[in-house]
Parts: sequence; C-alpha cells; structure tokens
Amino acid sequence: MSLLGAMNTAISGMTAQSNAFSNISDNVANSQTIGFKRIDTNFVDYLTSSTATSNTSGVVLARPDYVNDVQGSIQQQENPLSFAIAGAGFFAVSQPNGTSSGLPVFQPETFYTRAGDFQMDANGYLVNSAGNFLDGWPVDSTTGVPNRAALTPVRIDQSIYNPIPTSTLDLSANLPATPATGATMSTQLQIYDTLGTMHTVTLDWAQNASNDWTVSVTSADDIASTSRGTANILFGPLASANPVADGTVGNITGVTGNVTSTGYVSGGVATLVFDTDMGNGLQTVSLNIGGYGDTSGLTQFAGSQYNLRSLTQDGVPPGSFTSVSTRINGDIVQNYDNGRTVVIARVPVVTFTNPNALQRQDGQSFTATIDSGTPISSEAGSNGAGGLVTGAVENSNVDIATEFSKLIVAQRAYSANTKMITTADELLQQTIDMKR
Repeated sequence: MSLLGAMNTAISGMTAQSNAFSNISDNVANSQTIGFKRIDTNFVDYLTSSTATSNTSGVVLARPDYVNDVQGSIQQQENPLSFAIAGAGFFAVSQPNGTSSGLPVFQPETFYTRAGDFQMDANGYLVNSAGNFLDGWPVDSTTGVPNRAALTPVRIDQSIYNPIPTSTLDLSANLPATPATGATMSTQLQIYDTLGTMHTVTLDWAQNASNDWTVSVTSADDIASTSRGTANILFGPLASANPVADGTVGNITGVTGNVTSTGYVSGGVATLVFDTDMGNGLQTVSLNIGGYGDTSGLTQFAGSQYNLRSLTQDGVPPGSFTSVSTRINGDIVQNYDNGRTVVIARVPVVTFTNPNALQRQDGQSFTATIDSGTPISSEAGSNGAGGLVTGAVENSNVDIATEFSKLIVAQRAYSANTKMITTADELLQQTIDMKR
C-alpha cells in the first residue's frame, strides 16, 4: 500500500502543480488587462492516516488564492471619462441582458470591477472595454443632491439645454456723489425671455439732489410700452431717515408704472421689481441692488463718473451638448455650448469586508458572496473607500518577473512528482519480478 500511496500522492502533486501552472498562465496572459486581479496558489495537505508510529501518505490539493485587494499601478490616459480607484473599493457596474426598444435591458444583479476605462457608447451609456455599464447615483438637476438610495447605469442625455427666462439680476455699481454737469448715466441689462431670446433693459440714472436719484426702467422690446416705470433711490441717513452708512442705499420710494419695491427693511435686500412682456407673456424680473446699508451693491461715493462693478443675471439661452467631463468626487458632468454644466450622476466607490472572497466573473468583474460581506457604497475617499483619479486607469496587479519565478518552481515540482511516479513504478515492477 505504501508504494501505491506514494504513487497516488505524486499524482495529486502533479495535478496540484498543473493547477498552479494554470493560475500562472492566467496571470501572465492578463498582465496587460486593465483592472485584472491575479490569482496565487495555496497548497493544502490532506492526510489518509497519521499516528505517532505510522504515517500513510495523503494527497495535496491546489486552491486558488485570489488577490483582489492589491492595487495595480495607475496610469494616466487621454480619455477624460476613465476612472481609477486609488485605494480600496470597486466600481458598481451592470451587465446587459438583451434589448428593448433599442436600449439595453440589464441584469438585476450588480457586478463590481476595477476596470475603469469607460467610454460613451452610441446610446450615451458609459461602458468599459469588457462591456460593463458604469452605475452611479442619479443627481437631482434642480438641487444637485445625489439619490444614494438608487444605483443605476449612467446615461448621458445629449439633448439641448432648455432656456431659462431671467428672473433675477444683481447689480453692483457706484453713482458719483458729484456727477459732471449734464452727465448721462445708464446701465444696459441683458435678459432672456422664455424662449431664450436676449433682450435689453436700460436703467437711466438722474440725480435730483444730494443723495437722491431717480432710476427709469425701459424695455426696448416690450410689446405694451417701452417705459416700465421709475423709482427714487435715497442714500445715507439724512436723505432716507434710516440708520444706514453714508453712501449706501437707505430707502426706495416714489415707485411708478410697473416698478414696485418693498422699501426699507433693516438688514434686508434693496430690490426693484418690474414686469415686462416681450411677446411670450408677462415676465417678472427682480433687480437686486444690494443690502440696505451695504457697500456690495449700489453705492454713491465720491467721484464724477458712473462705475459699473458687476452685473449678473440668472437667465440662460438654449444650449447644445458639447462634451462630458468627470470630477474627483465622482460627478459625471454634461457640458453645453451656452457655458452651462449639469451634474447628472455621482459615481460611488463600493467596498467589502473581504474583497478576496468575491466571486470572479467574466470581464474583470466580480459578484458579492456571503464570505465577501455586504457591499457598502460610499463617497469617494470616505468611510475607508479609495479616492478617484480622473483620466486614468488601473493596470493589472500581475508582476511578470514574480510569475516567471513561480513558473520555474511549478515546473521543477511537477518534474519531481513525475520522478516519484517513475520510481514507484520501478519498485512495483521489482516486487512483481520477485515471484518469478
């Protein structure tokens, strides 16, 4: 039995080394595969019988040792949509399971990968080279807050950016305390209507007396009347009878026409509100000229010339889609030719208690198991999750030199086991020959 046992043990050794060779071959073949995680080999001895006085040879088995928690090198790429994870974690991805109405239908199970070479496909989805679709948290376009309860494939909407009519303007300027005789001071405001067409509204300033100005609001394209109305702006405590600093807005009075104002409110914002109709219905616009007693908006300080410091408005013309960009917090951003950007999704980093226990799948992807633990989706760089590197990918964590060293050892061990079988065969033959 000892000779047969030795032969069985040697055969198990050959099988184990063959499995080790297979793992080495897999590693070497995927040494250039983005996001690939190598497979090492553990050898386990199983006994037949072992006591203090005797030992019967057993067998050896080769078990794969998955190395999913060792990072490969990060390499920058020209692709702006690629991601790499610096640290622990995986990308959540979906795999297609047929199509419906020309769009992919996805498997209900979530997959995980480190292959971040994502590109936009013909339908606007972000897909890596293995065909896995990147999942992300959808972001509310109004609030900019991601919905962390949902994880869906990221799809780029390449439709136009809808126009937004102007509703608020913010003006910061200085009216001269001693304007030049006969000087004309005006400000042209560019606003957008509901169709995204630009129109011009003009503010004409005239000084009535020290610290007392009248502003006239005109809209050249208003279908009812170009003149929208007027208002008196009073500066400083003497003219306004309110506790504000000299040269700052103290009150708004004497409004006429379609111009309205709430007047002085301690700590409040000085606002003129006017209505205009450029042919698409009545449009209400609020003109903020700073806080009462504040120097950040409209002021009246020394000088003889009108000085416009800044003018902003919240209207937007229509825009065409131009490109997609990414941010290190995982935001996927759509860019438009009107200068606007929209965050459509945020990519989380998914971590596991035991990532080496994940189940390997095709295309450098994995699925969760009982031993791997529950997937935890976190913001990049938080709760133990790695940070994101944009415009980069993670290479395979296989080291060719190390694999060749393992190959030499496996080859020698396999040859040694074949020698054991040859020797056991010779000894058995000698035993048979004894009967002759």
